[in-house]
Amino acid sequence: MPTKDVDEFFRRLSAADAEPKGELNYVNEFTLTVAVVLSAQATDAGVNKATEKLFKIADTPEKMLALGEARVRDYIKTIGLYRNKAKNVIALCEMLISDFGGLIPQTREELVKLPGVGRKTANVVLNIAFGQPTMAVDTHIFRIGNRTGMAPGKNVDQVEDKLVKRIPKQWMQHAHHWLILHGRYVCKARKPECGNCAVKDLCRFKGKTEE
Repeated sequence: MPTKDVDEFFRRLSAADAEPKGELNYVNEFTLTVAVVLSAQATDAGVNKATEKLFKIADTPEKMLALGEARVRDYIKTIGLYRNKAKNVIALCEMLISDFGGLIPQTREELVKLPGVGRKTANVVLNIAFGQPTMAVDTHIFRIGNRTGMAPGKNVDQVEDKLVKRIPKQWMQHAHHWLILHGRYVCKARKPECGNCAVKDLCRFKGKTEE
């Protein structure tokens, strides 16, 4: 996809939704980080349902740690891999308190040291909590990068690297939200709604549908 088409791609997505937002519910940087950790192999809606009551009583590392692993596990037991995730949340709280003064660090290098936090999670936190122009590549963005021809790659790291290099600076702040939402609701994995796609003419996907 030519650079001018990449620019036009995001110009159109911006025109439709100038301030896209993530769909995870949170109240501060800490609860955002926990929510993203819990969202691995789970839906945002499922995470929101599980954390609604949890975040009302535990919105800091200290409060979450005071709950203990067993009680955290009870709150999130409707989420996949909840046992391991509860263990990671408690370990994450312990490290935040001991190494970071209870605050969420603002660099990727520090964030990925936290239990349960990988590169994608770190990029989401940096973007949403701290306004950094990062690209968190999930399954939707990986699919769009390859399907459209904008950033073809065999793994998420390759797609992330190409997107960061190719997306014009003016669009980077919201780019990962635009791509996730586009992949979730329009450029779907099994039945892409090409007929409702605002960037259909820019896309290189050979399997376009008309419906």
